[in-house]
Amino acid sequence: MATKIRLARAGSKKRPYYHIVIADVRAPRDGRFIERVGKWDPMLPKDGDAVRVELNEERIKYWVENGAVPTDRVLRFMAAAGLATRDERNNPNKGKPGKAAQERIAEKEQKELDKKEAEEAAKAAAAEAAAAPAEEAPAEE
Repeated sequence: MATKIRLARAGSKKRPYYHIVIADVRAPRDGRFIERVGKWDPMLPKDGDAVRVELNEERIKYWVENGAVPTDRVLRFMAAAGLATRDERNNPNKGKPGKAAQERIAEKEQKELDKKEAEEAAKAAAAEAAAAPAEEAPAEE
């Protein structure tokens, strides 16, 4: 039987509270589980005195030795407790702007380029006018 160490949601609407459970991979998220091995209360402050995450380390070690695979979030908790190692993730595409934002950036750059070209053309015309000798109109007699 394939097992996972995962979160099961409890708590009321907009007040989440999670149990860390050992469950069969086929069981629903909040459904049947084999054993409860911890809890997570995300409503508590991160830097407060209260404990946000509690883990039963002995039972988690037992289940990991017997093939239970933790989910990403639970693996993060286990890594913070020193029970597992978690590889750092790198998604360079996540930080890139979307298609519409890229179009806006390109449009802005084009406007700046056009403005610079217009300024350079105005400077060149002014320099040309200053360098050319002023034509004198014929004197009227």
